[in-house]
Amino acid sequence: MRILGLDVGNKTVGVAVSDPLGVIATGVTTIERVGIRKDTGKILDYIREYGCETVVMGLPLSLDGSDSVQTQNVREFRRMLENKLKSSGPLSKVKVEWQDERYSTVEAEEVLIEANMSREDRKKIIDRQAAIVILQRYLDRMPAEDKR
Repeated sequence: MRILGLDVGNKTVGVAVSDPLGVIATGVTTIERVGIRKDTGKILDYIREYGCETVVMGLPLSLDGSDSVQTQNVREFRRMLENKLKSSGPLSKVKVEWQDERYSTVEAEEVLIEANMSREDRKKIIDRQAAIVILQRYLDRMPAEDKR
């Protein structure tokens, strides 16, 4: 059982995937956004490639837990992705779930700084690293019996 993790932003989408046992999240890529239809189409390609049964999307809530403009954009991205999954035949059973992403970029940045990565290099992979953080949080809270 593999799970795809997404950090959806206005300019990029960070993508991560779990190992087959659902224990460890690994970065895959950062997708440059070109349009919601094409972007969600690329996500479907990764779901197929890795045989994912679930997609976990970071939900960008405000610090007080309320929705922001970005929250609404990500909700729209999810709606489009779910519609594409439903109309894709074999992928119609793929679930899409939320994971609170508050502080995920801060945590990702700290990991990259600890790795002595330059500011310029961090900019290139921060969204992929944030997707890893989002997916790992989800994996860590999953009961062991759900990982089989």
